Amino acid sequence: MARLITLLADGFEEVEAITVIDLLRRAGITVTVVGLKKQDVGGAHGIVVQADTTLKHLPPSYDGIVLPGGAEGTKNLIESSKVVGLVMDAFNKGLLCAAICAAPSVFGKAGILQNIRATCYPGYEEQLRGARYIEAAVVRDKNVVTSRGVGTAIAFALELISLAADEATSKRVGAQILYF
Repeated sequence: MARLITLLADGFEEVEAITVIDLLRRAGITVTVVGLKKQDVGGAHGIVVQADTTLKHLPPSYDGIVLPGGAEGTKNLIESSKVVGLVMDAFNKGLLCAAICAAPSVFGKAGILQNIRATCYPGYEEQLRGARYIEAAVVRDKNVVTSRGVGTAIAFALELISLAADEATSKRVGAQILYF
């Protein structure tokens, strides 16, 4: 089964992080929650989440990286050269690279969106450097999956499940949560 890391920085959007982590785990996918600087990470709306580890102690191997949005959280991710380097490395290895809301702008800074179809939260389109912007709930192109925001978090998570596990598992989890 796939092993994914989800990076949290102070100011992350709680719904985008927790929904995705929860649904991936329901699908049997191993998700390691990684705090940018510390394990207790504060969300954009005052909810503190305890990460499994920190960026300093990143798991030695994983199959993909997931970035939740939130304006401040994304700003903190983008300012980390280590995060930008991880994204570049994951993309170049063909690992799953997924981001929602403002977080696809981290992919833009990492330079991985050249001629890749992508979406993001309205107002961040120009930060998707080199991407072919698509206004859709979830956009998948090669090993990159992007989504627009809180309202698309379930669809985003189910797309990730279809890639990290399979379509049947995605449909099963969707049915369990009464999404379909």
